[in-house]
Amino acid sequence: MKVSIIVPAYNEAPNIPHLIEALSLFLKGRDGYEVIIVDDGSDDGTGEKAKGYLDQCPWLKVASHRRNLGKTEAIQTGYRVSKGKIIVIFDADLQYDPADIPKMVERIDSGYDLICGRRIGYYEKKTVSRIYYWLAKRLFKIQIHDLNAMKAMRREVIESITMRKDWHRFIVPLAAEAGFRIGELDVKLRPRRYGQPKYSSRFRILIGFFDLLAVKFQQSFLKKPMFYFGLLGSLSFLLGLLIGIVAIILRLFGIGLRPLLYLVILLILAGLLLFGLALIGETSAHIIDHLNRIEKRFDDHRNRDKI
Repeated sequence: MKVSIIVPAYNEAPNIPHLIEALSLFLKGRDGYEVIIVDDGSDDGTGEKAKGYLDQCPWLKVASHRRNLGKTEAIQTGYRVSKGKIIVIFDADLQYDPADIPKMVERIDSGYDLICGRRIGYYEKKTVSRIYYWLAKRLFKIQIHDLNAMKAMRREVIESITMRKDWHRFIVPLAAEAGFRIGELDVKLRPRRYGQPKYSSRFRILIGFFDLLAVKFQQSFLKKPMFYFGLLGSLSFLLGLLIGIVAIILRLFGIGLRPLLYLVILLILAGLLLFGLALIGETSAHIIDHLNRIEKRFDDHRNRDKI
């Protein structure tokens, strides 16, 4: 199996027949493709409707969550079920054109590890997305215009990155941090046929902003926790000592400044706390590195067994 198309679907029952029809036309005469629809705890019969096509579509698989877990978890479930060497993330609402998939696969075959779609056409949230991508480009230093469109990637990309809840938005910066080669391709964007986007909320931009900071924090902090928190802690502690010496001298001259004493206590305690966090961070980073080395040894053994 060469290509696995993963389709997260939450309350997309009206779109399922059109999705199956479009994919059937696309896959006609094509070998090496499979489609995995992941019903993410829908309550409108999305999973049952998708399963109704299993007999007539040999390329189709359907996985289900008992409750709504989110798009990231749906992608991970689809990945675990998939067998393809290339993974394509495709939306159930048919806003993307399946005809763009082979173009992405071709770019992967040419040497890229991950190809991001750049949406061309109708887009409802262009202004919000531009702000979001502007922030992302400056935080992660990546020259990609669109982080959340359709994507195609080698299987190794998903295997190599850690995705927490809602971190499907950050596959690109996570992959870039892991050293994968990333490219971009224009893809057509069309209006939804039915309903509204399900993997969104009124606090989307705020949640996305804090998630951006969380990813950046993880990428920076786990590399050198002692440098970041240890340096800040040391500066705070030393500043507290210096101000403390000044406070003692002023006291000797009969000039008592109680607020200055509170500032000394605050700075010294903050310094000790930050230094403690740095030690905890170093311990966490060591544990993560150790687990990664164990996982790499297992991967090496598996690869040798395949040879």
